[in-house]
Amino acid sequence: MLNSADNTLLTRIGPGTPMGRMLREYWVPACRSAKLEIDGAPEKVRLFGENFVAFRATDGRVGFLQEACPHRCASLRLARNEGNGLRCIFHGWKFSVEGKCVDAPTEPRSQRERFAQSVPVRSHPTHEAGGLVWVYMGEKETPPPFPDFEFTQLPDSHVFPLRGIIRTNWLQGLEALLDSAHVTFLHATNLDSAIGRELFQEESDMMLGDGAPIFEFDEKPYGFTEGAIRTELGDHDYARVREVALPFFSFIPAAPTGPRIVCCSIPIDDVTTAQWYISYNVDAPVDGSNLTLMGNWSGNPDHFNADMGDESNLWHQDRAAMKDGHWSGIVNRGNPYEDFAVQESMGAIVDRSQEYLGTCDRVIYRARRLLLDAVRQFDEDGTLSFTGARVDYTSIRALSFAFAKEENWRDVRQKLLADFQTDGGGVPAQI
Repeated sequence: MLNSADNTLLTRIGPGTPMGRMLREYWVPACRSAKLEIDGAPEKVRLFGENFVAFRATDGRVGFLQEACPHRCASLRLARNEGNGLRCIFHGWKFSVEGKCVDAPTEPRSQRERFAQSVPVRSHPTHEAGGLVWVYMGEKETPPPFPDFEFTQLPDSHVFPLRGIIRTNWLQGLEALLDSAHVTFLHATNLDSAIGRELFQEESDMMLGDGAPIFEFDEKPYGFTEGAIRTELGDHDYARVREVALPFFSFIPAAPTGPRIVCCSIPIDDVTTAQWYISYNVDAPVDGSNLTLMGNWSGNPDHFNADMGDESNLWHQDRAAMKDGHWSGIVNRGNPYEDFAVQESMGAIVDRSQEYLGTCDRVIYRARRLLLDAVRQFDEDGTLSFTGARVDYTSIRALSFAFAKEENWRDVRQKLLADFQTDGGGVPAQI
């Protein structure tokens, strides 16, 4: 459990808060690249408790500006997108991709240019990769190096991002992405379904067969490797080896080859979170079916769980189905819907001082401790954790596999990773 002060330190991310200042120093996904059309409608993006617009200019570049026009605060969602800039429909002031006022036609012509140059406009650098528009919202004049995860180097056809929106704090979203023990229970019906067994094959039985994995960890410059080892399965053991790239990313364990999933929990504000699920495959195009096959979804890739319900209808939980054997009662939905219902049921910001944690929560202890250490260090001297020249983002890859009891899971993992590289896996050479 956490005391109230530490809980507040970790969860409050608004302007000026210690955690908010630190998290803004990382590149974060803002929206899907496909959402922005050249000279098309600006897209509203809310991040860290503040409102912005993203837009694709005439030459294809992406701008990211404050939503409120600096003149009279009319929304730039309404702006005309033309001539490599947004022009406010209220008084015609125009703003470039770089975040400069380039025209203020309500000013006398003799002073118009000089006046426009004096207008303060808040903008942030962007970067497109992995089917996403990323933004840097920190205070440094030069952004930090972009985290070139494996999926960010693939062609668009090999990456399929979906965004969920949940009514909880960002830390609840992150912690759900780290917990390997809950899959045996919360997702039991999906794992045991025909589609679940098609997706996970014999790994369904391995996940269902042992609900008390042994957790082992290796510290990494970007966070840690989490080995959840299931040992009560007969003549072999089963490892789900997650990679946690703090502060946001959880790489979900999967077979050595084939489609993979990485998730991240990005604060919209203190009580709302964008939960990104990114499907990718280094060897073949993906259509996101490994995210959507297990149940219905809203059909909106920018809010795939818009139809999940809320506390007023208990997230459409079906008690009759539970009596008939469905574990969670969240029927005909994929695993994220079950996760989201549980997360929202805790309240917008869970009071962690009321928890009674167990052995299965070792990964939760670890993540909280690392985040607390990081935010205190940043608040003290500006040192940013989990990034820097020592981090090889490209090599981060989560794995799941069975192995003989006399083997060490770390050795098996290293061999699988080496075989993957030897067989020509990894990022296509032309990328």
